[in-house]
Amino acid sequence: GMKAAGKLMKVFVTRRIPQEGMKILSSAADCEVSLWDSDEPVPKAELLKSVQGAHGLLCLLTDKIDAEVLDAAGPNLKVISTLSVGFDHLALDEIKKRGIRLGYTPDVLTDATAELTVALLLATARRLPEGVEEVKNGGWSAWKPLWLCGYGLSGSTVGVIGLGRIGMAIAQRLMPFGVKRLLYSGRTAKPHAAEVNGEFVPIDTLVSESDFIVVSCSLTPETQGLCNKAMFSKMKNTAVFINSSRGAVVNQEDLYEALSSGQIAAAGLDVTTPEPLPTNHPLLKLKNCVVLPHIGSATYSTRGVMSVLAAQNLLGGLQGTDMPSELSL
Repeated sequence: GMKAAGKLMKVFVTRRIPQEGMKILSSAADCEVSLWDSDEPVPKAELLKSVQGAHGLLCLLTDKIDAEVLDAAGPNLKVISTLSVGFDHLALDEIKKRGIRLGYTPDVLTDATAELTVALLLATARRLPEGVEEVKNGGWSAWKPLWLCGYGLSGSTVGVIGLGRIGMAIAQRLMPFGVKRLLYSGRTAKPHAAEVNGEFVPIDTLVSESDFIVVSCSLTPETQGLCNKAMFSKMKNTAVFINSSRGAVVNQEDLYEALSSGQIAAAGLDVTTPEPLPTNHPLLKLKNCVVLPHIGSATYSTRGVMSVLAAQNLLGGLQGTDMPSELSL
């Protein structure tokens, strides 16, 4: 039941989140919720102040939760719930050391992210943004056989770097387009790859034989800057490169070089470093580079369900019960 006022657990939410999740938190009798009431990220100084004495923290991937933040929170902090599938913004070692439980939101954004990745792949390969621009600026004249030609999936080889939940969901959606071979690379072979006839290959084989290369691995010290000059130089010059994982997996200077020199045909990115990408960034001057503003999971229903899961994770951690989606540290 209702606890005495002194026993309320303090919760800090680092941003306005979809109302479905806020409703769950507001109706929890034993919680005193404070919110950074903005659509913009909480400044570090503000975060350090607001997290003091908190029992629970609900954060986003834009919040760096490091030792300094954990120290500022103090010994009350029992649980961190992040509204994301990625956790590269969290100091996992520090969180584990302090015995803090951690919730995240995998699965619920898999379909939306996979769908957006396919949309980005098609838009990049078939030059949709360029086509739209030509219609608007009067570049569209009489039909010409080779004008705005791109690359199709039918009969192609697709390489997926990181066949986890999202990588698998992307592969399942691409196969019906008539893909001939599906290659994947990662730490280990995945039993579920059989569903898409996936071939587990070394990354060098994947990049040299694939017509489409899709990056869907998580950002770790091993994958940081993984897609660099050495990798691009092994790709076909007709290759289309797609990244919907994390921006830091790609060396953007090397990507620019590969795209502007014709080393590879095109790239589609839903993630960059930094985010947002400055409007004067060299990549944005290239016609063969399609950049989206990190909208992988951006459907109304997905964001609503993510906020519900993040709220449930938080309450489970506060109450010492099961969290629907806990990251085991």
